[in-house]
Amino acid sequence: MHMTAMTSPGTAYGAWAYLVIFALMAMSFVGVPAIGTCVIGWASVLASENHLSIAIVLIAAVLGAEAGGLAGYYIGGRWARALLERPGRGQERRRKVIVTAEKIYAKWGRLAVFVTSTIVAGVLRMRYSQFVIWNFVEGVMYVLSIGLAAYGAGRVSVGERGWGSLGPLVIGLAVAAGSALVAARYYRRRRARERQA
Repeated sequence: MHMTAMTSPGTAYGAWAYLVIFALMAMSFVGVPAIGTCVIGWASVLASENHLSIAIVLIAAVLGAEAGGLAGYYIGGRWARALLERPGRGQERRRKVIVTAEKIYAKWGRLAVFVTSTIVAGVLRMRYSQFVIWNFVEGVMYVLSIGLAAYGAGRVSVGERGWGSLGPLVIGLAVAAGSALVAARYYRRRRARERQA
């Protein structure tokens, strides 16, 4: 008998799967590269096959992103700056890392959270209240765009054509496109204000 016939939707792998999603997303937002996209895509495709609940997948991923971001911020503020600035071999190269990060934040403002490691926000002492909000926004947009698109694509790939399949795919792509447009608009306004100042 097929797996989906033997189990209720979203119960095939149990709670441990959601804990793995949470942990791997946390690692991704601490600064381990390339994990996040793979985890969300993998979990969302499994959800499209009724092995996981897409709602719980998205919630676990967002919570993991926020927890990992806060951990990365703490690491950056507590240890990373001291490590980058310590005297010795490679000090000049490490200082250039800080200078580059400062230039990115000067150019992009709070949007820099979207394109740099959360550790960098801690190193540069981004205001904590701002970081918490912007890291959460980034996590939500990141998870929804990839998760819903992968879920919808998984449903469509097995021949489903209803709103339950096409809807998530369209919404995921719309979130990704909308995020890019909002970021571009924010950047243009920021540059305009700087020129006026």
